Amino acid sequence: MPRPPKWRNVCGLPRSNRFGPLDLDAAGAILMSVDEYEAIRLIDLEGYTQEQCAAQMQVARTTVQGIYAKARAKIARSLVEGKALHIEGGDYRVCQGLLCGRGCQRRRHGKNGNF
Repeated sequence: MPRPPKWRNVCGLPRSNRFGPLDLDAAGAILMSVDEYEAIRLIDLEGYTQEQCAAQMQVARTTVQGIYAKARAKIARSLVEGKALHIEGGDYRVCQGLLCGRGCQRRRHGKNGNF
């Protein structure tokens, strides 16, 4: 029996969840999970180390390392192949300001794109 997935804490959902060329349809779009988006946001935008990111998301550093590597590969594929990038789904919960100290807004959370 597989181990149940661990929920990853995220501070908020993206303002926009679809990016890419304007002249393409959604066919062949690359899907990025919300926790992958959060790892990119924390490490690349906020300047967190992988260890700090792991503490924020309440997962192991090695888990963050894998999430981050997958997210970067998806961004690269989107740019190089000219495909749309859609951010949705994943095993996450919005932290609601309890962990990040930013006063995160209370938003719906869930799995499989329930924004």
